[in-house]
This record gives sequence, C-alpha cells and structure tokens, in this order.
Amino acid sequence: MKILVLNGPNLNLLGRREPEIYGSLSLEQINAELTTHFPKTQLDFFQSNCEAVLIDALHAACSNYAGVVFNPAAFTHYSIALRDAIAAITVPVVEVHLSNPEQRENFRKINLVRDVCASHFQGHGAQSYMDAVNYLIGRNTDGSV
Repeated sequence: MKILVLNGPNLNLLGRREPEIYGSLSLEQINAELTTHFPKTQLDFFQSNCEAVLIDALHAACSNYAGVVFNPAAFTHYSIALRDAIAAITVPVVEVHLSNPEQRENFRKINLVRDVCASHFQGHGAQSYMDAVNYLIGRNTDGSV
C-alpha cells in the first residue's frame, strides 16, 4: 500500500516555528516516526509552500496512491482551489493538523476542505498523522496500490 503524506505552507519550519503550538518535532522527524511506525506501508513525503504545486500533487495522487494524508496548513482557511482539487479526485484524502484550529483564532475556524475529505485528525501533534495513516490502512481492504 502506498500513501502520500502531503504538507502545505510553513510546515518546513516545524520544530522552529511556534513550538508551543506546533511542537518541537521537525517535519523530517515526523516523517521518520511515520516510516518507523508503518514499515509495511510505502509512505512518500512531499511539502510545498505553493498552492499550485500542492494541487498538482493531489491530481497525480490518483494514479499512484491508495490515499493521501494532507496537512493543508493555512490553505485550509481560504483555498477554494485546494478544496476543488480534493473533491475532483477519487483517492481518499485525510486532513490533518498538529494543533486544533477550532480552538485558536477565529479565522482558523473556517475550514474549506473538511467536507470533501474522507476524515480528519487534529490537535494531537504528530499523533494526528499516525491516526490518519491508520485510518487509510483500515480503509484499504481491496489490496490496491
């Protein structure tokens, strides 16, 4: 089984950027934990600060992956284009967030992607990613990709 772990803007700064909110682990450390925790699952990791690049990655996921774990970061709150990209593809996308946006600033309570995602996990740091991968593994009963 192949899963794409897709990360949006500013997540390349994890571990240095507001650790009191996002934790002290870097994105590379989170990716390493996922790889260690799921040795039988092929996990591919990609991060971009560019909305168009993330859209292209979602489009390409259909032919290559059984699912996508996606942290759209700030794009969650205003990207209709990412919402439409998720809605347009057949592969399940699971939304993740390290923090709980619903318990933060008012503008973070707006979520444009949630209703087109298969599920979501938030507010539990790196565990949110673990839960999302577990969810996709549990969904994959036909042995595809």
